[in-house]
Amino acid sequence: MNPYTRIIEDLARNVREAQSCPLGEEDIPIPEDHSGRPKALVFSPHPDDECVIGALALRLVREMNMNVINVAVTQGSKPERKTDRLAELQNACNYLGFGLVQTGKNGMENINSDTRKDDSEHWTFAVDIVRSILEANAPEIIFLPHEHDWHPTHIGTHRLVLDALRHYGDDIDLWTVETEFWGQMNRPNVMIESSVQDVTDLVTALTFHVGEVERNPYHVRLPAGMIDNVRRGAELIGGKGGPAPDFVFATLYRIRQWHNGELRDVFDDGRFVSQTDAIGDLFSAAEPLETADPAS
Repeated sequence: MNPYTRIIEDLARNVREAQSCPLGEEDIPIPEDHSGRPKALVFSPHPDDECVIGALALRLVREMNMNVINVAVTQGSKPERKTDRLAELQNACNYLGFGLVQTGKNGMENINSDTRKDDSEHWTFAVDIVRSILEANAPEIIFLPHEHDWHPTHIGTHRLVLDALRHYGDDIDLWTVETEFWGQMNRPNVMIESSVQDVTDLVTALTFHVGEVERNPYHVRLPAGMIDNVRRGAELIGGKGGPAPDFVFATLYRIRQWHNGELRDVFDDGRFVSQTDAIGDLFSAAEPLETADPAS
């Protein structure tokens, strides 16, 4: 018998069985007090992004005791779901140890490139909200979608955050971590490995978004995507034809620095960060190299 048959059969069975597991029923720990700790802001276009792209943010909480705060740019597009989605998001953030900041009672609306182009009043209002959140929190690290992340709100969030940074101050230095959800990055520069425990917790947190995963059980498929990231990242980050690291689960990011009012590259080559590497070393080893095109 082909030995791979059993492996693929087990994989298929596990995916089917996982879809019958309970949603959002794990005990939520009492959030720790991270006040006074260095902050990282995760600008999430929708509730659930914080789980799907959250591998590095989770390690910042667990390994560096950082105060990671999810910024709910929107609360989805369906008016009847906004209140429920906020409650689901709060549970997911509490489970992961993230804080939560809203951009308004029901989040923001119409965060996309068309609004940026055609409705300057609304866009300026949105930029001011994000700028005020940056000023209130003074983060050392921010997470935002990359510029080609397919979904209009993800692309809009990328542009919104960069516009807010331009109004935040020319003398501000912070790390930017660009993420991928719907569209893959052409030029990631970091692959972050996740432990089995971290992946379990990201999947579990995602189940608190009950209304979303009931219609599409993408929480079950998150580990498969993280496995495939190792295949992609081996050559996208390590170079064509290079050996793959001995990772099982990983997430790809592009880390740059906002320095003197512009994005700058910080690595002259890619980085593989294993689950046993000190995550703080990733940022201490980075330094501005050259100006980067914010729209590249």
